[in-house]
Amino acid sequence: MDNFRLILLLSLAAVLFLIYQAWMQDYGRQQPAPQTATQLADPAQSPATLSDAAADAPSVPTDAPDAPPAQPSTAATADAAASAQARPDIVTVETDVLRAEISTRGGTIQSLWLKDYAADADRPDMPLQLLKPAPPNMFIVQSGLLGGGDHTLPTHNAPFTAQATDYRLQAGNDDLLVELVWQGDAGLTVTKRYRFARGSYLVHSEQRIDNAGAEPIALRNYDQLQRTELVDPNKSSFIHTYTGAVYYGPEEKYKKEKFNEMTKRPLDVNITGGWIAMIQHYFMAAWIPQPDDPQTFYSKVVGDGRYIIGQYSASVTVPAGGSHTFENRLFVGPKLQDRLDKIAPGLELAVDYGWLTILAKPIFWLLDLIHSLVGNWGWAIIILTILIKGAFYKLSETSYKSMANMRKLAPRLKALKDRYGDDKERMNQAMMELYKKEKINPLGGCLPILVQIPVFIALYWVLLESVELRHAPFILWIDNLTAPDPWFVLPVIMGVSMFAQQKLNPPPPDPMQEKIFMALPFVFTVFFAFFPAGLVLYWTVNQLLSIAQQWHITRQIEQAEAAKHKA
Repeated sequence: MDNFRLILLLSLAAVLFLIYQAWMQDYGRQQPAPQTATQLADPAQSPATLSDAAADAPSVPTDAPDAPPAQPSTAATADAAASAQARPDIVTVETDVLRAEISTRGGTIQSLWLKDYAADADRPDMPLQLLKPAPPNMFIVQSGLLGGGDHTLPTHNAPFTAQATDYRLQAGNDDLLVELVWQGDAGLTVTKRYRFARGSYLVHSEQRIDNAGAEPIALRNYDQLQRTELVDPNKSSFIHTYTGAVYYGPEEKYKKEKFNEMTKRPLDVNITGGWIAMIQHYFMAAWIPQPDDPQTFYSKVVGDGRYIIGQYSASVTVPAGGSHTFENRLFVGPKLQDRLDKIAPGLELAVDYGWLTILAKPIFWLLDLIHSLVGNWGWAIIILTILIKGAFYKLSETSYKSMANMRKLAPRLKALKDRYGDDKERMNQAMMELYKKEKINPLGGCLPILVQIPVFIALYWVLLESVELRHAPFILWIDNLTAPDPWFVLPVIMGVSMFAQQKLNPPPPDPMQEKIFMALPFVFTVFFAFFPAGLVLYWTVNQLLSIAQQWHITRQIEQAEAAKHKA
């Protein structure tokens, strides 16, 4: 039993270390090379906006089976080059929850700030910038049209015009419409529309094609997300979350498209009823097509460490004198779980709880419910811990009774150790006979640890991934439950409580094992010093409740044993 208990505790420590090691292997990346001062000072002239149209636009098939993949036409490329010579206008859009900048070059959403989310807990007045046109952390939203044969079509590099350069959601209005217009040859007009809504991070996007020419035009719509790797100088080296592309489909479900995989194998799948996204810790941008429109999802890697995930539609022919509108939705904002699952199937999976999602989702649901009642995430974690402890009370009671009975046998086990010395085979045989005679299960005391390990890991992901808890304060010195305790008070309390609980357990007969057990509280204290304060709060409260329960059960058994001897 002692060996098994030691293995479990060491396994829990190993799990923590392996999680860290796996993150480093999968997501720990070298920072990209620093950009030049010119690039940083002039976002409008960044590599993303001055790239050749063929470099970062998708390659799509034509209707002819043996034809090569369609690229932006020579005229479209010439338009992009001419547009690059003039600085584009910036259209500013502001609602109650976000502020965005849209470039007239391609109608690209090149900057976006989230007004309700601070960039840093120490600077609450500075909103977080999610989209940015230049490295480091370049992240932009693009769309355009391809095909058209000999006719020019606007890619994300084409020059558009806007009726105004400043749009603000006025009091009493629920939405805000921004229009950009492109005029082509042969009577072709493309109107790109973004409709922003009050209190929402969901943007309705349209590309309307009006063909006033004499010939039909075959074309495709495409939408894409382009970014560089995330650089966060303040990020803890012990906390790693996924940054990269993801996509979803009814058959494919939720899949990650890691940046290093894009360089080896470009994405090329046909999906109806799915979506594509670029996600990072707490936040995301996603293109969501109409549920019944078939799309081809693609990925691309271009110069300067830029990664693209996008989608393009099936070919549509716009007849002479006719029109067609491509409709999509764009979500750019925090990964709020109660909103994501209402927008599109599977979008809530962007809150990445890993392989314990089935356990983490109900834990968050319960935690969120408690928070709605008490109004503080710290107290919600404490109440959740009490509820989890209550749910496993009977199981823990059985286990603690087994450990208390083992504690009674400690002197007799030590006597067996002295009698048989180094003859481990005879000693183990004698120990098993003693357990059988006293009707004690030597593995019973290990069950609480087995139960807590998956709950611990699931709650870890809940605290790490849920943007609802981001920068959430508790009390006193703990002003951010998703960051480590700045004064290491909770980890120390946890370590002391772990040491106290070990004193209630039966001591191992092997002196070496006893020394290892005594070292574990220190090891776990060091581990937890780098973990989110909310997780340490859960584990500390759980430890204190376990100590109280184990002490009570042990005292009951000792009193019963004393009364038995008196009788």
